[in-house]
Amino acid sequence: MKYPRTFSHIGLSVPDLDKAVKFYTEVMGWYTIMEPSEVKEDDSAIGIMCKDVFGNGWGQFRIAHLSTGDGIGIEMFEFVNNETPENNFEYWKTGIFHYAVQDPDVEGLVEKIVAHGGLQRMPIREYYPGEKPYRMVYCEDPFGNLVEIYSHSYELTYSQGDY
Repeated sequence: MKYPRTFSHIGLSVPDLDKAVKFYTEVMGWYTIMEPSEVKEDDSAIGIMCKDVFGNGWGQFRIAHLSTGDGIGIEMFEFVNNETPENNFEYWKTGIFHYAVQDPDVEGLVEKIVAHGGLQRMPIREYYPGEKPYRMVYCEDPFGNLVEIYSHSYELTYSQGDY
C-alpha cells in the first residue's frame, strides 16, 4: 500500500549536550522528553543497538531527546571525540545540510538565535515578493547546525507550483 510516511525525528551531533538542550528549549521552545544521559559501549540493549549503528570502538556518548510542538523528535548526541567541521555548509555533498522550522515571527526567532550565540546567515527573503507573505531565512545554531526558518507551512509555501 502506498501512503505518505510521517516524519519521526532528526539526529543532531553537538559539542556540548547541556548547552544544546538549554538552547533548543529556550530558543525553539522544544521540550525535553529524555534528559541527557550516557550510553556506553556494552552489552545492554542500547549498547548493542549502538554497536550495530556505529560499529565497535565508540566507547560512550551522551544523548538527550527533545520534541517540537508537533511531536517531531530531536535526538541530540555528544560524542567524546566530536569535531566541528571547518565548513559546515557543504550543500553540494550528499546528506542532510539543514533542518527547517516554522514561525510566523521570523525576525523574532532570528533575534533569539543570535542572542543565544547563533548566526543569521542571510537576509530574510520573500518567496513571492508583492504576491504572498511567505518569508524564509537561514541561520545557524551555536553548534554549527543550519536551521531554515519559514514564516508559513511548507505546503503553503510550495503549493504555488514554481518560483
